[in-house]
Amino acid sequence: MAQAKTQTIDSATNKSQTPEPAVLNGAELLIRTLKDIKVDTIFGYPGGAVLPIYDALFDEHDINHVLIRHEQAGAHAADGYARATGKAGVVLVTSGPGGTNTVTGIATAAMDSIPLVVFTGQVPTELIGNDAFQEADIVGITRPITKHNYLVKDVNNLEQVVREAFHVATSGRPGPVLVDLPKDMLNTECRYSGLKKISIPSYKPTEEGHATQISKAAQLLSEAKKPLIYAGGGAVLGEAWEELTAMAERLNIPVTTTLMGLGGFPESKPQSVGMLGMHGTYYANMAMTECDVLLAVGARFDDRVTGRLDGFSPHSKKIHIDIDPSNIGKNVPVDIPIVGDVKKVLPSIDRQATKPDTEKWWDTINTWKREHPLKVPDSETTIKPQLMIERISHYTNGEAIVVTDVGQHQMWAAQHYTFNYPRSFLSSGGLGTMGYGFPAAMGAAFGCPDRTVVCITGDGGFQMTAYELATAVEYEVPLKIAIMNNECLGMVRQWQELFFNKRYSHSILKKGNPDFVKLAESYGAVGLRATNPKEMDEVLEQAMAINDGPVVMDFKVEEHENCYPMVPSGAALNEMVEGDE
Repeated sequence: MAQAKTQTIDSATNKSQTPEPAVLNGAELLIRTLKDIKVDTIFGYPGGAVLPIYDALFDEHDINHVLIRHEQAGAHAADGYARATGKAGVVLVTSGPGGTNTVTGIATAAMDSIPLVVFTGQVPTELIGNDAFQEADIVGITRPITKHNYLVKDVNNLEQVVREAFHVATSGRPGPVLVDLPKDMLNTECRYSGLKKISIPSYKPTEEGHATQISKAAQLLSEAKKPLIYAGGGAVLGEAWEELTAMAERLNIPVTTTLMGLGGFPESKPQSVGMLGMHGTYYANMAMTECDVLLAVGARFDDRVTGRLDGFSPHSKKIHIDIDPSNIGKNVPVDIPIVGDVKKVLPSIDRQATKPDTEKWWDTINTWKREHPLKVPDSETTIKPQLMIERISHYTNGEAIVVTDVGQHQMWAAQHYTFNYPRSFLSSGGLGTMGYGFPAAMGAAFGCPDRTVVCITGDGGFQMTAYELATAVEYEVPLKIAIMNNECLGMVRQWQELFFNKRYSHSILKKGNPDFVKLAESYGAVGLRATNPKEMDEVLEQAMAINDGPVVMDFKVEEHENCYPMVPSGAALNEMVEGDE
């Protein structure tokens, strides 16, 4: 790789010289820049507008290109890679439908603040706006769902744009960035300069919290009688899990996490009260309702967390730490806003705070835990979904990266798998994208090849992206796919049962479901099935021993099992339904 500042000695003149920057075409420069940024994996699908890039990749051995089977799955795979590794996921697709197929994946990443850089091909510059073959205004289409996007109009700006894209995607509040590449820009020659420092004058995220606000927060926590820490996805994305754990343990403050915050605080710690929200634990929701000081760490007070707003944590003074000022006060008014990096702000508060008197508060919380535990129904003949999750947790020692789709299985996984490590629970929280789980799990497996990755999905969601079995088989991805097969769209069916008089309109899949074992085998994967608890243990034990490709496990679970606790739509957090009456 050329080093723009390296000096050489001309033997004839004995004068130092700086070599000229390398001359490359736009496609070659793109690959050279990605290598310099240390990109190691690209999820892509070729097409006419990006063929120059694929030609540049032909002899490239430092970047692993994963040929996915659909561009939406490529975006989800890059998303899973990003969540598992903390690095930006990279997507490469062609123009027109190639770009539009990534939209759901980009929106999924945007809602959960996941760093992606999506490279889309575009028709040649002179044809833009002429309705050319495979032309789409992907910059306009994705502007509402990207953190930033670029249309490259001058190949001499390409290197700067690529480096800026990664900087913007991964700094501050992370998010997806799209770079649109007209084909003529890829074929035009330019010089590679090896830029190192990126500075964008109009983009300077605030990292250090305001000293006065930090002092106020520390004092409020020190004087609290019923404090609660509410940790969201920002605690994981901001890599503040050690600081959060140290603070909670030293001050002995209970911690509840959101769906996106799972793993940000070890659930085996005594300070953990589990997940809160619509399907959160009874004791987490009651702690939120009764606390007198609430410290929100990288959370956005999502509607699935707050329930009815006028009943949300009505007695508490609220402290909110977030690197994105637009998140603070957006949904819930707060008393002490702190804009900054949670990894830097938390230790500053911890150093100034003194341990509050929480003995009576813990007595109350522990009573709630004893009297209202999460329930695992028992059956010797039928696989209960809650037990399925607990057994997966057992067979993976609670150390797997767990990736879910969206629905009942997602909530049961959040409730019954014990998450003690960060970046171990990957799920579409904000957009709620069915079909996300399998390709995202595949991306996580590429990013973390030394960790066990388990995709927990439903029979509905799995069928949305099941074609990626071809990719998983081709690359021998050692992925464990656990299908919670209740022959219906489980969460839809539950709501129809509870709120629509059991009118199951278009939510039953029994007649149309494939044989998932045969489907797996048709792709060359291993397929296994269990219909009772004994078979379930045998299947899990067998699947965990297979490490040379994907395993699809079809678990026939109780069809009519409902996910509880549940806060009905429009209810407050303390108005939970704990089970079927």
